[in-house]
Amino acid sequence: MEIINRLRMGVIEIEGMEFYAYHGHFAEEQIVGNRFIVDLTINTDCSKAAKSDDLADALNYMAVYQVIKEEMQIKSHLLEHVAGRIINRLCDNYKTIEKAKIKISKLNPPMGGQIEKVSVTLER
Repeated sequence: MEIINRLRMGVIEIEGMEFYAYHGHFAEEQIVGNRFIVDLTINTDCSKAAKSDDLADALNYMAVYQVIKEEMQIKSHLLEHVAGRIINRLCDNYKTIEKAKIKISKLNPPMGGQIEKVSVTLER
């Protein structure tokens, strides 16, 4: 129990979230859409949840996912814009977040060659 009493900072990772969305510079991308993978890392105080085993004391992963899902459905020309909206909304809505890092990858981007993915990573 003493170890739990000394816990404070934790890292929560939600990885491999897949969305079909309509982000891109070209008009065709905003019509046809593409697959995107989102990975999120959050540094937050986990001490209360570690002691209580109560969701009310934790950062609710389902609520975080819902924010990401909602923002991914809003069309943008740039991945930087999407990532910025998501990370700002999360940090503004959940005050226990001390640091957040998001990576958004567009699969098979239309860049004139065989490219698995292109990714943008932002931190706040």
